[in-house]
Amino acid sequence: MRLALHAEWTKMRTVAGPLWLLLGTLAATVALGVGATSVVNCTAGGCAGDTTKLTLMGVYLGQAPVAVLAVLVVSGEYGSGMIRTTLAAVPRRATVFAAKAVALTGVVAVGGTVAVLGAVLAGRLILPDPGDRALSLADGPTLRAVVGTVLYLVLIGLLSLGVATAARDSATSIGVVLGLLYIVPIVSQTISDPDWQRLLEKIAPMSAGLAIQATTDLGGLPISPWAGLGVTAGWAAAALLTGGLLLCTRDA
Repeated sequence: MRLALHAEWTKMRTVAGPLWLLLGTLAATVALGVGATSVVNCTAGGCAGDTTKLTLMGVYLGQAPVAVLAVLVVSGEYGSGMIRTTLAAVPRRATVFAAKAVALTGVVAVGGTVAVLGAVLAGRLILPDPGDRALSLADGPTLRAVVGTVLYLVLIGLLSLGVATAARDSATSIGVVLGLLYIVPIVSQTISDPDWQRLLEKIAPMSAGLAIQATTDLGGLPISPWAGLGVTAGWAAAALLTGGLLLCTRDA
């Protein structure tokens, strides 16, 4: 396992793609968060709305480069034929898959933490004095939103890794993941039945998972913050299980 992890880390750090995609996540997360925070209506008594959630809004866009990065970790090797070399060097396919998942988790966790903290810091700098004191890691709900958002990005990466391992094609995998993330919430808004709409919001990986960002009016959410993140974790676990089983049972 140690050698497999070293190999996966070497692959990631010796090509430019992962770094640029992580920088894309950082830029999108901070830039969109800055744009959302800059239009907040603030008075001497505080700021209107859930400023923590607005500050972290950039994750809606910043998760896309994470998904693409995770897909390329697997499908890039299938496209180049490098997967045969990888499996020849480490014949235990479960070990290869686990090493890819662990390496991806570490990279996304570091990049996601920098992006999320950058967005929160930018929000604190933008909000006018006296600002919104809730935008502090000393505030429990804000800390939960920040930590949960980083975990959400990691889960999106693992979900994408599982889909890519099952599909083995970059375009197909990216289409499936981005469809799950962005199309399902759009479809839910077109449904007139509020019960079905609420159900889709509860089971969709993005709308459920990003409930972790809410710090106000929690009773009005379709699903509670940690339960919503659990839904995203369920999607990731299902994708990893499917991808892992297919990797171990079919030809490279």
